[in-house]
Amino acid sequence: MNTFSAGIVSWLLLPIAIHLGLRVRKKAQRLAPPSGKAKGQIGNGAADIRVLVIGDSSAAGVGADEIGDTLGPLLATRFNAATGKTVAWRNAGANSAVASQLRDYVVPNIEERDFTHVLIAVGTNDAKNFLTRSQFKKGFGGLLYAVHTRWPEAQIYWSPVVDMTRVPALPPVLGFILGLRVQIINAMGVQLCRERHATAAEPLPLVHPDGFAIDGFHANRQGYEYWADHLSKIMLAEARAPSSSQRSE
Repeated sequence: MNTFSAGIVSWLLLPIAIHLGLRVRKKAQRLAPPSGKAKGQIGNGAADIRVLVIGDSSAAGVGADEIGDTLGPLLATRFNAATGKTVAWRNAGANSAVASQLRDYVVPNIEERDFTHVLIAVGTNDAKNFLTRSQFKKGFGGLLYAVHTRWPEAQIYWSPVVDMTRVPALPPVLGFILGLRVQIINAMGVQLCRERHATAAEPLPLVHPDGFAIDGFHANRQGYEYWADHLSKIMLAEARAPSSSQRSE
């Protein structure tokens, strides 16, 4: 189904999505981010690589029991193992955030200006909230501009939204409807990354129930490990690739 058809069908099914969504929300277990400082370092001495994970509740590590089991430190561990370099990391996540809120409220309040890699994990709430294609384009496009402006030397990555039909907390019908919204969000996100000098990672190729926290929606330690494995391969491969100027020499 193309994104135009996905949009029409999802809007027609909106009353069903609202009904099922309210039922899920009523039963859902609310999880807090893990305790602990949301920044740290892997290795000794001054950090050569500095990774920022910015996004919604997943960027904050909701679903993990310990801060070390979240995306920031897990990515830093993999960068350190692959390069031998000291890696600093920071998580900057906001529960229920959409792209425009990250642009307006999170990016301006991050003090550090020297990140070498920025991973954006957003889009789930934009899809869940039925933001239109144009609303997400404005919010996510503005977020990419804001990130580039604040950290002009950083490599920027975006992790697209996972397959909603594989999320245990969602009834199959709701997963299907939200999956239509995800199709729209992911297509626009990939296009914007291509236009605005960011890298859109491939969506997680497999989403297994064992990788979810007790709420059936957020990742647990195993899920974050799997996510970090997937993203670090993409980020490290790009870091090792020669630039266009080097290839032409």
